[in-house]
Amino acid sequence: MINIIKSQIQPLKLSQSDNQAKMHQGDIVNVLGVAGSMRKGSFSTHTLKLVLEEAKKYGSDSRVLELREVRLPIYDPSRSVSEELYRDVNGNRENVLDTVTAAVKWADAIVLASPDYHGSMSGAMKNFLDYFWEEFAGKTFGYIIASHEKGLTVADQMRTSVRQCYGWSMPFNISINGADDFNSAGNPIKSILANRIKMLARDLVTYGTLIRRQFLQDVMSKEVSDSYASRYREYYN
Repeated sequence: MINIIKSQIQPLKLSQSDNQAKMHQGDIVNVLGVAGSMRKGSFSTHTLKLVLEEAKKYGSDSRVLELREVRLPIYDPSRSVSEELYRDVNGNRENVLDTVTAAVKWADAIVLASPDYHGSMSGAMKNFLDYFWEEFAGKTFGYIIASHEKGLTVADQMRTSVRQCYGWSMPFNISINGADDFNSAGNPIKSILANRIKMLARDLVTYGTLIRRQFLQDVMSKEVSDSYASRYREYYN
């Protein structure tokens, strides 16, 4: 929900002191789950929430962003802030893009969950990715796909988008086949899926913490010039 995420996010731009605090806290990593399905009762969204809950066991602060509720307008790089970016939330007019941007900047690691549509990610997920670039750099990504055919091309396309933005990706993903993989209580039927959920949650927090901490150290250290992280000093300061 937009209002849930917005009430708990950090400011849109981390200050230098915020970055230094993030480097030294060590045991906390902010994990954002992005649900790309527009269907109520989506299995990819359900699996995403299971991963985020599991990630909390490893010391993460986890949040979910459901694109079916946010409803970002189609990305148009020539458009300035317009009425299309505003919506009513509990009687208040909020800028949807500001809310989503704040959530993305809050995150140290991100999980993208999408259904498989004709061998590709959902339009909502692609539209979400189109809005961001620098915000993804130095962050670790995990992937969940709901597909009848494993969704390998979907995962590859999301990885490609993230790589173009200098983000890091887990070398594996979770693939689910709808209702066939869950019981009536919403729990995984097969142990291999249950273990995969635990593995993604654990590895995303563990490696996400290491990568994010090193990235921020390189960003903040003016002595480091031979790292891609040095390109982002102006952005973070």
